[in-house]
Amino acid sequence: MFEPQDGVVPKDDALIRTIDLSKDYMLGTDIVKALTDINFQVYPGQFVAIVGRSGSGKTTLLNIMAGLDKPTSGSVVLRGKDIGKMGEKDLTQVRRHTIGFIFQSFGLLPLLSAFENVELPLRIAGVGAGERQVRTREMLEMVGLWERANHRPYELSGGEQQRVSIARAIVNRPPLVLADEPTGELDSNNARSIFGLFKDMVKEKGISVVSATHDSTLLSLADEVKEIRNGQLEDSVVSESPERFR
Repeated sequence: MFEPQDGVVPKDDALIRTIDLSKDYMLGTDIVKALTDINFQVYPGQFVAIVGRSGSGKTTLLNIMAGLDKPTSGSVVLRGKDIGKMGEKDLTQVRRHTIGFIFQSFGLLPLLSAFENVELPLRIAGVGAGERQVRTREMLEMVGLWERANHRPYELSGGEQQRVSIARAIVNRPPLVLADEPTGELDSNNARSIFGLFKDMVKEKGISVVSATHDSTLLSLADEVKEIRNGQLEDSVVSESPERFR
C-alpha cells in the first residue's frame, strides 16, 4: 500500500492521488461511512469515470479531491503536495489554477453572456484584456459555441449551457478537471456529446478528467472506470443495464 512517512510524500507520476481516504458523517447518534479507505490515482492525460448509485459517495469524493471538503482521515496529494496541509489562501490558488470543477447545475451567471461567463475566471486571475479575448474565444470555439458567444444562459439549450460551463472550467488551463454528474440534466444525445468533448480535451489538451456519472451507456468513452460501492472504490465491471447505477 502507498503510504507517506513523516509527512513526506514519495514522488510518482500521478497528477492527483488519494491515500487511505475516509469520510464519516453523523446522522443523529449514528456514524455513516460515506467513503472508506479510498486509494485512487489519476495520471496526466487520463479520463476516469466514477460510477455508483445516487448517494454512493461520488460527489463527496470529488469535493474532497477539489479541497471543497475535508476527509475524516487520509489525504489527497496533488502534484506531490498534501492539500490537507494547505491554508485557505493556497487552496484558493489551487482551485483557481490547477483544478476546474464542472457542476450538474451549470452554475452560469444569468446576466452575463456566454463569453462573459467563460471570461470571468480570467478576470479574477488578473489576465490582461487581449489575452482574455484570445483564450475565451479559443475555449468557446473548442466547445462549438463561438457563434453563441453573446447569448445569455436563458437563450441557450441545456446542452449548450453545459458546454459553456466546461469552457469556463478549463479557460485557466488547469491540468485537472473534476465533473460532478455533468450530464445529469441532459438528454442522451447531449450527454454523449459532453463525454465525447471530455475525450477530446484529454487527447488534444492533455487535461486529466475525472467525471462522476450514473449513466453506464457513456462509460466506453473513458480510459478507466471506477465504481463506488458501500463506500469503497473498485474497478468497475460495467453492467449491461444502466439501471444498476441509478
